[in-house]
Amino acid sequence: MHIPATLVRGGTSKCWLFAQENVPDDIAELERLLVDAYGSADPVQLDGVGGATPTTSKAAVVSASQAPGVHVDYLFGQVGIGVPRVEWGSNCGNCATAIALWAVARGLVPPDGDRTRVVMRNTNTGAVLESDVDTTGGVVHEFGDQTVPGTRAGGVAVGLTFLDPGGRTTGATLPTGRALDVLRAGDDDFPATLVDAGAPAVLVQAGALGASGTESLERMRDLVAPLRQVRRAAAHLILPGRDTGDAVPKVGIVGPPADYISTTGERIDARSHDVSVRMLSMNSPHPAIGLTSAVAVAVAASFRGSTVHDAAGSPSSTATRIGTAAGVVTVACDDLTDSGPRRVTIRRAARVLCEARIHIPDSALPQPA
Repeated sequence: MHIPATLVRGGTSKCWLFAQENVPDDIAELERLLVDAYGSADPVQLDGVGGATPTTSKAAVVSASQAPGVHVDYLFGQVGIGVPRVEWGSNCGNCATAIALWAVARGLVPPDGDRTRVVMRNTNTGAVLESDVDTTGGVVHEFGDQTVPGTRAGGVAVGLTFLDPGGRTTGATLPTGRALDVLRAGDDDFPATLVDAGAPAVLVQAGALGASGTESLERMRDLVAPLRQVRRAAAHLILPGRDTGDAVPKVGIVGPPADYISTTGERIDARSHDVSVRMLSMNSPHPAIGLTSAVAVAVAASFRGSTVHDAAGSPSSTATRIGTAAGVVTVACDDLTDSGPRRVTIRRAARVLCEARIHIPDSALPQPA
């Protein structure tokens, strides 16, 4: 069996994109297909097309949307590494960036002048995103010089805006009604902000873990175990009864701005960012920051008493500069309300890497009776 697919880099992730008509509608059958295609049961995904890291073991199934005002629907899957399963409980902004470019390149949304608007709906969460893709001259570009922290490679410029991001999963931007909670995990208490914007996230006060928020990826590996405990405690509180796996809620640490060296060797000055953040991607340190996590951080900054607001000191109400392991990511917030901003925008880049036909054993799908 051969399945057509496209590998696209979006921001700091790589995502295989599948047209809906080429894969099963049934979620169990789709999961079985992706597990086989990626070789996900193998921790190095050797016998498959997976990248063996959380940021490169991603998939999305894309189709034209029937919803008014929406161009594209997509189902996002975080494909397991070393486990034969797919997490379906979240959204991925970097993959949405890839989908925006792919939708224009495939003709789902024709180029429209120098910037082409693509409206997307994530069917996992119901989140609606609006992107603008660089189509200077009214044409689709294969290459570009837009860069983002986490890679020196350029790509086609894509702006990504999360529309009304608050409460998409839990029903409230602050699911507990508080800007700060104290979570009991093991024998310790952890002050944290639980926020649902972009995705549910647990933003832990870095000092509670003896950390600063500017840790290297190597040091962050030492914090994975306690952060997983905190994530479980938060999940029981805001997503009771749900099997959230390791994808939801997002979890990370937040600290004040400070000097540090990025993963690309650049010296990051404390004056260049408002808050220091290190997040996990599944159960590994994220090499930069997921876009849904960046949205959560920026929205949390708007609530006085949150871990982000306190770490930032005097945060701006319209933009948050996040110091990540890879460098500074700026998130712009507009149309502010008491429940947070209604528009949250991040500048990204994308590039189509290849068109392929993935060979999958026929046993990946049920045989007809």
